[in-house]
Amino acid sequence: MTASAPRPFVLYARSRALPVTVAALAATALLTLWAATRPDTYVDPHRRIPLLSLAPLFASAVIGVSTHECARELDRTAVRRWWPPRLAHLLALTVLAATVLALAVPGEMREFGAAAMVRNTLGATGITAVAAVLIGARLSWLPTLLYLGVVYLSYSNPRLHGATVLTWSMQPGPQRGAWAVALAAFAVGAALYASVGPRHDRS
Repeated sequence: MTASAPRPFVLYARSRALPVTVAALAATALLTLWAATRPDTYVDPHRRIPLLSLAPLFASAVIGVSTHECARELDRTAVRRWWPPRLAHLLALTVLAATVLALAVPGEMREFGAAAMVRNTLGATGITAVAAVLIGARLSWLPTLLYLGVVYLSYSNPRLHGATVLTWSMQPGPQRGAWAVALAAFAVGAALYASVGPRHDRS
C-alpha cells in the first residue's frame, strides 16, 4: 500500500509534463537573475521594469501550457473529482514561480523588486488560467502576451500612469490597488480552471 500511494500523483505529474514545467520555470528564474544582476540593471531600478513583465509572462505561459489534458475523455471517466488536483497543480506551480522569480531580483528595491514580481506572476497566471478555460492550454499564453505587451508599450502615455486597474503590472510593488487587481485575476482564474478545466485542444 505504501509503495503504490504515490502512483496517482506520479501519473498526474507525467500527464501534465510537470517535470519539464518545473525545469522551464527554473530556467526562467536563472535568466531573470542574470538580467537583474547586470551592473546597469542593479544600479537603476527602473531598468527592471521590462523584467517585471517578461519574467511573469514566460512563467505564466509555462504554467498555462502545463494545464493541457492529454486524455480528456479518460479524465472525465475517473471516479475522483478533478477540481482538487487542478487547484493544487495551479497553486503549487504559481507559488514556485512567484518564489523563484522574487529571489531572482535581489536587493531592497521596494518600487520594482520582489513584491512587484510576485504580484505580476499572480496576475499573469490568473489571466492565463482563464484563457486556458476559454481557448485551450496550448494558446493560453496569447491573451496574457497581448495584454502585458500593450500595457508595457503604452505606459509612456502620462494619462495611463494613474489607471491602476488597467496598468497594474507597471505599478510599483507596494501599490495596493495593483495588488487588488492581480489577486482578483488570480482568484478568478484559479476558481474557473479548477472547476471547469482547460478547453479541449483540437489536434
